Amino acid sequence: MKAFCDRGTSTAHLVDVAAGRAPAELVVRQGRWVNVHSGEVLPGYDVGIAAGRIAVVAPDLAYAIGTDTRVIDAEDRYLVPGLCDAHMHVESGMVTVTGFAQAVIPHGTTSMFIDPHEIANVLGMAGVRLMHDEAAALPINVFVQMPSCVPSAPGLETTGATFGPAEIAEAMTWPNIVGLGEVMNFPGVAAGDKTMLGEIAATVTAGKTVGGHYASQDLGRPFAAYVAGGAADDHEGTRMEDAIARVRQGMRAMLRLGSAWADVAPQIRAVTEAGIDPRYLVLCTDDSHAGTLVRDGHMNRVVRHAIAQGVKPVEAIRMATLNTAEHFGMERELGSITPGRCADLILTSSLVDLPIETVIARGQVMAEQGQMRKDLEPFAYPASARNTVNVGRRLDASEFRVPAPQGLADNEKVSARVIGVVESQAPTRALEALLPIVEGHVDIDIDADVCHVAVVERHHASGTVVNGFVNGFGYTGSCALASTVGHDAHQLIVAGTSPEDMALAANHLASIGGGFCFAADGEVQAVVDMPIAGLMSDELADAVAIKADALQQAMRDSGCTLKDAHLLHSFLGLAVIPALRISDKGIVDVQAFKIVPVLQEPA
Repeated sequence: MKAFCDRGTSTAHLVDVAAGRAPAELVVRQGRWVNVHSGEVLPGYDVGIAAGRIAVVAPDLAYAIGTDTRVIDAEDRYLVPGLCDAHMHVESGMVTVTGFAQAVIPHGTTSMFIDPHEIANVLGMAGVRLMHDEAAALPINVFVQMPSCVPSAPGLETTGATFGPAEIAEAMTWPNIVGLGEVMNFPGVAAGDKTMLGEIAATVTAGKTVGGHYASQDLGRPFAAYVAGGAADDHEGTRMEDAIARVRQGMRAMLRLGSAWADVAPQIRAVTEAGIDPRYLVLCTDDSHAGTLVRDGHMNRVVRHAIAQGVKPVEAIRMATLNTAEHFGMERELGSITPGRCADLILTSSLVDLPIETVIARGQVMAEQGQMRKDLEPFAYPASARNTVNVGRRLDASEFRVPAPQGLADNEKVSARVIGVVESQAPTRALEALLPIVEGHVDIDIDADVCHVAVVERHHASGTVVNGFVNGFGYTGSCALASTVGHDAHQLIVAGTSPEDMALAANHLASIGGGFCFAADGEVQAVVDMPIAGLMSDELADAVAIKADALQQAMRDSGCTLKDAHLLHSFLGLAVIPALRISDKGIVDVQAFKIVPVLQEPA
């Protein structure tokens, strides 16, 4: 397997094409060359391509056109480097790596740096290797960062596997591993945890990049300790000062715009208002579901958004091309339209609106006018990657209730901790609510938008069910959403107003191998089946997007007001981002990094 188009045997041929001794295989003529090295847009340039790489860029390459050379007339359109996503999780797209590539290539993405953290928490090293091999076989550049935190919150959750320095060191020998995935255990790093520092050391020894994940607004000593630990980037900033602090400390500030995250606008002010040099800012998506990919785009969407915030078009494009390549030490391989690099480029008629009209990857025309021109061969996932929802029994509605404290009667109230979901943000709020006692259990308060949430352990059939409360979904009727996508431990997470619907949705997912299921009034209303590790579908993104649309519509019909609510639902168990979360161990106070009781002293 090769991560790049072959360079060792092609150098002599590239020299011959540039010198006019051999014809190019493809020449793109008379375009406006967007040069991300110099920051210029140069009209009237040709690009000569051979052996999957760029051989020469010059005003007139008529001399490189032979009998069999394919010629594309750019017609004065812009020649833009293929876009790079610096940090993302394929599994959030609900499809396989191949399905994801099929969806994003027409949007101009030709390089991705993926962290298969989700499948790692379910299938361990075997799952990472499956996605590694699938990525390496694709006709675009898909590089893999070895997941660092499995589990992401040791002691606070149960996962299907455990990684340490030995696993990281082994993965660093795999041909398509380019670094360590987001180091989410930032309290561990700051405290000098030997496991986390050992994983970082194994990565640095291999000469590869350490990905960061500092999910705290404290920019004092904990941040200083985390940076000293070796993380080279971070995508968890949500404020202008976060981007500035990271750049000043020599980190790449990764600004994300995903389906549920909208962190570019506040942080890009570091450039547009504070005047920070943009060369250390990188754009990424982190998490994009199938509907976003199909309708709104991928990295082209992020670049357009950055431009809309006042960034100059060439600077925004550089943040999604050369800056990314330089960050991973790959600027001699990708990120610009210059000799020797992989021939990854886009033809577009506008640098502001960025319509993706032609996509060339490794010298092959892969997509035109939003349509793939080359089908990608599906990757065969084995039986071992399926049927992973191991609940161990049929769940009953009685298991989705919080027992009332002894000594309290019906209609009395008790103070409960409540997870507060925030629209378009990864962090949650730590809320409290006075909830009534009804028939021996603590009831919800629909008028206050407080409903049930539960985690069912699904890796080891332990029988564990942990219950709590959540605010923010806006459910008004009898309903529940169940999901085997539950970052990062990927337990079975269920939230809703009705324990009966919660049991129905959870049991349905267990029977089909996982995904999302929404039930209302005693009936299953919508399902997105994802049988591969309970995280991914065999289908292509457009088919999955239709199911996801139906899921979101069913949620809206039951009063949910959140945008991309199913994604926010799947992050209820993310025990490394403040403030409150839920795991199979209990309610997690992420700031204190400990389990806390769901109920407090009676009112």
